[in-house]
Amino acid sequence: MVKTVAVVGAGASGLAAIKCCIDEGLEPVCFERSEDIGGLWRFTNIPEDGRASIYKSVIINTSKEMMCFSDFPIPEDFPNYMHNAKIMEYFYMYAEKFSLMKFIQFKTNVCSIRKNLDFPSNGQWIVTTEKEGKQNTNIFDAILICSGHHTIPHLPLTCFPGIEMFKGQYIHSRDYKTPDDFRDKRILVVGIGNSGVDIAVELSWMAKQVFLSTRRGAWILNRVSNNGYPVDIIYFCRYLYFADKVLPSCFINYITERIVNERFDHGNFGLLPKHRFYSQHPTVNDELPNRIISGRVKIKSNVKKFRKSDVVFEDGTVEKDIDVVIFATGYSFTFPFCDESVLSVTDNNISLYKNIFPLCLNKNTMAVIGLIQPLGAIMPVSEQQARLATRVFKGLVKLPSAQTMIADVELKKQKIANRYDGEFISR
Repeated sequence: MVKTVAVVGAGASGLAAIKCCIDEGLEPVCFERSEDIGGLWRFTNIPEDGRASIYKSVIINTSKEMMCFSDFPIPEDFPNYMHNAKIMEYFYMYAEKFSLMKFIQFKTNVCSIRKNLDFPSNGQWIVTTEKEGKQNTNIFDAILICSGHHTIPHLPLTCFPGIEMFKGQYIHSRDYKTPDDFRDKRILVVGIGNSGVDIAVELSWMAKQVFLSTRRGAWILNRVSNNGYPVDIIYFCRYLYFADKVLPSCFINYITERIVNERFDHGNFGLLPKHRFYSQHPTVNDELPNRIISGRVKIKSNVKKFRKSDVVFEDGTVEKDIDVVIFATGYSFTFPFCDESVLSVTDNNISLYKNIFPLCLNKNTMAVIGLIQPLGAIMPVSEQQARLATRVFKGLVKLPSAQTMIADVELKKQKIANRYDGEFISR
């Protein structure tokens, strides 16, 4: 009997999930709440509720050689690092090549996913969706959740005393689209992740002054590495993977930090982080050092408090007459359509075996795809996750016992805690 699979979301992970279902002879039905594929990478001038939102200039931080799906290489004439419009073009080509569009129901919101009454015996799920005000309910044999984690802005205003007194404008980076409205303004960007740095650099070309506040600094990588090759092609290879497994982590960190500092000394630029290189994701930006050394971007410490038009920083300095604050403080994620007994998010963390499978299901017929932040592109990782999940659904791969999966998750949590304080949002 052909198993039916509900796929939630038609972004990069959702497209890979549909393709893997087809490969395994499963029957996918994808529910996409927006009007098109692409998820995070589809630019719109106005942020859409329930969907990731990017700024117009976004260029991906991974090369085309490392981000493409395994069975569909990106065309040779595409640039190594692609603008979001080019990524969308690739997604359309991928969807057309494998006839994925016919499996997608657009403008369809998933309202709820709950266990069928006979779940202990058949592992089936009841999925309720809504389209144009009309609800529909269907039963599926399995679920692939590909809804991503860049949808709900994390805006911790309680961490910034005095923000309610601030007379200027403040927004989350999700609402930033172009620099046009920020000409000749004094702008503070809070957060030194990829979005925060990209926005600060872009604004520095037309703003009166840009300040970039960071709580802990960051290691900055440039896209172009040795001999002009993409940085991920140089460093994401089997040789270095093997070295990481056999050499002490302190030595690997020392060598990498030395190489990164050869481009520019992070301490001299006010960016030297408190953590080692491999303890957190690095920030990728080619222009930041140039904008700092030219004075167009000034690095500031963590914000202590806001005044009516001024900002006081933890190092005691004050910047006056700030017009705009952009909080690039990351995102939260939830699964509002799914019962907490199945998918429970605590402090922006969730326990999943292999970052895919919910724990304690007596039938492993649900998988979460793409809910990770890899050192590299998400596309091939999501593809591998979906490939494993669909083979589990078919019974070709058997997962360990619930106790073994729980122990594995706890062990990984402990390893992460030993390297990093566990905070999901980096500023």
